[in-house]
This record gives sequence, C-alpha cells and structure tokens, in this order.
Amino acid sequence: MTSFRPEQFDTILNATLADGRLTRSERDALTQVIDELADDEQALALARSRVFDLAEQRAENEGARRLLRWCENVVKTIHRPRTTPGAPAAIEHAAFSPGEDCRRAIIDRIGAARGSIDVCVFTITDDRITAALEAAHRRRVALRIVSDNDKVTDLGSDIERLADAGVPTRVDRTPYHMHHKFALFDREVLLTGSYNWTVSAARDNEENLVVTSSSGLVRAFQEQFDELWSKLG
Repeated sequence: MTSFRPEQFDTILNATLADGRLTRSERDALTQVIDELADDEQALALARSRVFDLAEQRAENEGARRLLRWCENVVKTIHRPRTTPGAPAAIEHAAFSPGEDCRRAIIDRIGAARGSIDVCVFTITDDRITAALEAAHRRRVALRIVSDNDKVTDLGSDIERLADAGVPTRVDRTPYHMHHKFALFDREVLLTGSYNWTVSAARDNEENLVVTSSSGLVRAFQEQFDELWSKLG
C-alpha cells in the first residue's frame, strides 16, 4: 500500500489555488500523485479531505463559488475512472442504417464470439446474418435464439432454418409479440437497438444499434434473456 504524502499534495493544491483554476499541467501533476495511491482507499480519502480543508481555510477571503468549482474539479480528478493494466478496452459503439454499419456490427460480433451467443430478436430474414450464426454454431459456440412465433412462418424467415441446423430455438406463443432486438456475446458484450435483423432494415430503414461492454447493461439483458428462455421452454 502506497503511503500518502500530504506535503507534496498540498504543494500542488496551493499552486492551483493561486488562481482558483485547475490547469492541464496542474491536473497532470495531480494525476501522477493520485495514480501512485493505486487502490489505497484510505489515502484517497485523506487526499479528498485535504482538498476541502484547504478550501475551508481560503473561504473567508475567496469567492465561495470559485472555491466550490475548484473543489469539484480536483475531486473529479481524484476519483476519475481508472483502467486496470492488461484489462480489455471497453466497447462502446453506435451504428445506424440504412447502410452496412448495423449489419456489419452484428456479423462482426458473431464472428468474434468464442463461448456463447444469445440472440433475442423479433425476426431474422437477412441471410448474411444467418450464415454468420450457422458458422458460429459449426465452430461450437453455444448459440441460443429467442424469437416471435408470428414471424417464424413469414416468407424469408430464417428461424426454422437455424432450428433445423440444430440451433436451440424458442419462440413466444402468446397473442402478443416478443419484440426485443438484442444479442449477447460471451456474456460480456451487448448489442441492442431498433434494428431488425432483416434485409430491409439495412437497405431502407432508419434504424440504430448500440454495442457495449457495460457490465451493468450486459447483466440486466442477460437476466432478461435467461428469464425468457426459461419461460418459453
């Protein structure tokens, strides 16, 4: 655990207080000190406390609004998100149609999956996406599909084709629609949006997709998929 050196920290803070601003060079110097504390929560708490102690000492002679703004900027620097060395980069991507962006995002994620793919979509009629799913199934990726029963028998639907290829498939058989459009890859990446997995969505429609590795969103959608899979079994 790295020890906190308040004198070094105070030197940087007092320099920033000279004009009540946190300049880029001051932020860089502050960041270097904070990074040395790593995950030492006690040291970070002491650092945060020093910020407010110094602000309180100046409060009688400085504008309160400027001091509060200074405190906010310094504390944000102390608690900024950190990347763990060696950790995979976060995935955050948006795609839009008409055009190839959405279809390419889907096919790319299918191709990158190594362990599992859970697909929960209203319909699939795009043969290029279906071919990518079949290829994933052949390389023994654990693939599951949830879809809507009213669309299974539509002209061009690929749901029965995938089921015939041995892909585990379940459909909603209520009077209502299973209208979700999302997929999960290796339980680590979520793809969701308005985009239907159809040729017309790529060719004609104004649609969107978001691809994210946000753990909270992935977990919420995975729970929803697992619940639907169990309910429709």
